[in-house]
Amino acid sequence: MISVNQQAAKIVEEMIAHAESLGIQVSKLPSGAQVLDLGVQAPGGLQAGKYMAEVCMGGLGQVTFLPLQFGDYWLPGVGVSVDYPAIGCMAAQYAGWAIKREKYFAMGSGPARALAVVEKLYEKLAYRDSADVAVIVLEGRQLPTDEVANYIAGKCGINPTNLMVLIAPTASVAGSIQISARVVETGLHKMVELGFDVRQIVSGYGTAPIATVDKDDLHAIGRTNDCILYSGQVYYTVRADDAALATLVERIPSSASNDYGQPFYRLFKQYGDFYKIDPLLFSPAQVTINNLTSGKIYRAGRLNADVLGASLLGLERGTPAT
Repeated sequence: MISVNQQAAKIVEEMIAHAESLGIQVSKLPSGAQVLDLGVQAPGGLQAGKYMAEVCMGGLGQVTFLPLQFGDYWLPGVGVSVDYPAIGCMAAQYAGWAIKREKYFAMGSGPARALAVVEKLYEKLAYRDSADVAVIVLEGRQLPTDEVANYIAGKCGINPTNLMVLIAPTASVAGSIQISARVVETGLHKMVELGFDVRQIVSGYGTAPIATVDKDDLHAIGRTNDCILYSGQVYYTVRADDAALATLVERIPSSASNDYGQPFYRLFKQYGDFYKIDPLLFSPAQVTINNLTSGKIYRAGRLNADVLGASLLGLERGTPAT
């Protein structure tokens, strides 16, 4: 059986061996857990973000860098290819574990989730890891304490000495990259929400621009979301029923949501509550599905360079994005 934690641990070991050139800081907590700082106090960088994203996918996905053109401007972007996406994206990469301990909070993603299995999602995936090592990726600005590490290790059923924690805030280079690299996963999550069995997906490929880094994490959340909502493109190969796919594909893109059409940060300010935003908005801009069973192709959605430019580059009417 594929072990996303064992595969991710090998990538982390490579990161530790090249920590200085990656711009990351490695430390060990009293419990023996290792912490890799990719942007809290350490500078991090492009390669650190690439590694972070590939760790998130449990070694089942690869990330490359590429330029993406949007009308009269371009942005650096990522290309993400994933095999076994139900495992690599949903059982590993999806940020579904909120780590809360006293005053500490960070969103947890990555392979350790497949050991802790604290989410109902795993009932639909029929996957669970059994490794004796755990790798978790945290999106936050506060380095984890030993108490946090012990909590995570306990939930995973491992010795804390076998825990590896990667962390970067949203407003960082590595943070921007690893979130854009969720473009394939975001489409899968939307399909889960729509009731589709994502175990029928054979492979996935996607592209998304890398968000410009804001000094404020809340603004950064807006920008990183916009990268996927307004310019994320995904391509899936599946084995499924044609009639089901014809109906499904029209409902996947972000444009199918009533909340589509303005920068995410402005939407958040409008509602004043993240959870009041339509959850079905969170999906790529454009989706292509190739059904391997019939050979048919299904496409839906569109790119929106205007909203993206307003969010990331302040191009709307020449004023900064807010």
